[in-house]
Amino acid sequence: MGLTRFSDDARILLGNLGDFASGFVNPSVRLGVTGLSRSGKTVFITALVHNLIHGGRLPLFKALSDGRISNAYLQPQPDDGVPRFSYEDHLVKLVEDKEWPKSTDRISQLRLTIDFEAASFFTKTVGGGRLNIDIVDYPGEWLLDLPLLTKDYQTWSSEAIALAKLENRTDFSKPWLQAVGNTDLNARADETEIRNLSGLFTTYLKECRADERALSMLPPGRFLMPGDLRDSPAVTFAPLPKPDETVDRGSLYKLMERRYESYKQLVVQPFFRDHFARLDRQIILVDALQALNAGPEAVKDLETALTEILLCFNPGRSSWLFSILSRRIDRLLFAATKADHLHREDHDNLQRVLQSLVSKAIERAKFAGAKVDVTALASVRATREATFKSNGDELACIAGVPLKGEQIDGEIFDGIEKKAIYPGSLADVMKTMRMADAPKTDLRFIRFRPPEIETTAEGLSLSLPHIRLDRALEFLLGDKLQ
Repeated sequence: MGLTRFSDDARILLGNLGDFASGFVNPSVRLGVTGLSRSGKTVFITALVHNLIHGGRLPLFKALSDGRISNAYLQPQPDDGVPRFSYEDHLVKLVEDKEWPKSTDRISQLRLTIDFEAASFFTKTVGGGRLNIDIVDYPGEWLLDLPLLTKDYQTWSSEAIALAKLENRTDFSKPWLQAVGNTDLNARADETEIRNLSGLFTTYLKECRADERALSMLPPGRFLMPGDLRDSPAVTFAPLPKPDETVDRGSLYKLMERRYESYKQLVVQPFFRDHFARLDRQIILVDALQALNAGPEAVKDLETALTEILLCFNPGRSSWLFSILSRRIDRLLFAATKADHLHREDHDNLQRVLQSLVSKAIERAKFAGAKVDVTALASVRATREATFKSNGDELACIAGVPLKGEQIDGEIFDGIEKKAIYPGSLADVMKTMRMADAPKTDLRFIRFRPPEIETTAEGLSLSLPHIRLDRALEFLLGDKLQ
């Protein structure tokens, strides 16, 4: 079973035709930005735009470091039916309020235009050295819904119930599983019972996502962030076991099955058709540190989620013909975020952790002809490196202002005082090839407040500090600015 129907394919083709015709006169690239909850999508986009508009320190972004970018500015986005990414509000949160913006809970878009001196004759002739970058921001949890398009209700239910019975989930899945066990599948559909089962299932998913567990395999994505769909029938259902006998059309089981199919038709298919299938480039942000903090079960769950997600991508070498007939993501970047929570000595290890988690997906994408890269970055650097002596040994530490309420060894931070912290080392984790088999290590990853913006001797404010944001930009956009 494919991800789309014939009617969806036709609409995708029409959308690609429109994008191609527009892009021939005004070259553009659609950049998808996603990641699972709290991976830093909003911060990444805000930092990317701010550094380009304000001429930030991006030495590895060659078009800028070579002096070929003359201007970068925001323009009205082309899709009037998509909410605009609130760049200005998020920037105020970061720079003035010293707070991290709220997590992405809906799709949004922003158009950033770059005027540049073209290096190639073709670019000078067609497009005149101007590139429109349409940044599409969407919750990574929505990606976990895409595999549902290939699964019927019975298959999804069996998988969901099997996950709920895993040892690391049973403590908080028990109320829902008990309710399921007491349910008469052939009973007449009753809205009160449906809402109760759906509510218990949603509560279980929320418990899985809590920081101390940090589990990732939690579809359907809209159960955790329903938005305008809250309380609608399309998000009011739950998995049920396969009936032992044929059930009536008006039964509870049949209604749950119908709502699951409605969810796919009304929620998942439009997202795939109108947004996901039209992307040219994609960055997937991964908070591997949060999973490592929570232990081996969370790491294994993250690996499973990433594998499921990446099966839905359509990677491959791009060409003008493919851009019309079948949009392909020709560059895919996996980025382990919050590298500033580690000393630079451990950045390569963080990159290797992510490389291991997505190794299968990387092989598939490269086989299809797409360019793939893995990096460790911090979109906004909230710490500085420091050295601390303990029993004659020097520890590689990081220094910053921990968020209020964060704690280590019983010490609760006030959100004001700057602290030097030894976060531990990823060396123990890297002793095993499969991250899910790694022992729980003494890692201490806590969250820090956004940094103070530095100023020059003349009093001019600099752009948001980062780690390897320029490397990400070069990989995702560098070839478009030739």
